[in-house]
Amino acid sequence: MSGRSEKELTGVTLLGAEKTKYPTDYDSSVLEYFINKHPQRDYFVKFNCPEFTSLCPMTGQPDFATIYISYVPAEKLVESKSLKLYLFSFRNHGDFHEDCINIIMEDLIKLMSPKYIEVWGKFTPRGGICIDPYCNYGKELTEWAKVAKERLYMHDVQPEKVYYR
Repeated sequence: MSGRSEKELTGVTLLGAEKTKYPTDYDSSVLEYFINKHPQRDYFVKFNCPEFTSLCPMTGQPDFATIYISYVPAEKLVESKSLKLYLFSFRNHGDFHEDCINIIMEDLIKLMSPKYIEVWGKFTPRGGICIDPYCNYGKELTEWAKVAKERLYMHDVQPEKVYYR
């Protein structure tokens, strides 16, 4: 199997860039994609982002989380450095946990139009409570729409054991 041609990498501008500009507030325009060389095959791509931060919209205090993004690509995949910069852009953004997770999923759907995607935020405790929002999406009129409903229904049937955060 050969590498990617220049044409296949059109639009990927951040990878390998010597001087990276970090956004100072939420910015979905930094997201980039590349073409899926295997669109005929269903497979998961998973990102674990253990250093996510955003701000509480009421107090301005930082919130910390691990963000899990899993998706089944169609024609496009998100480029990982652009995803890192995008998630970093939430650092000075004030929004509730649930909003951040839904915004991330909506932006990735807009970018890639995946067959299936789920985003799960596991936030560290504030005020003695953890908030772990989960959202998902399956492309309408496909088997993935049914998968999304089933995974949502069964999401927390057997919650995982959390020994520490």
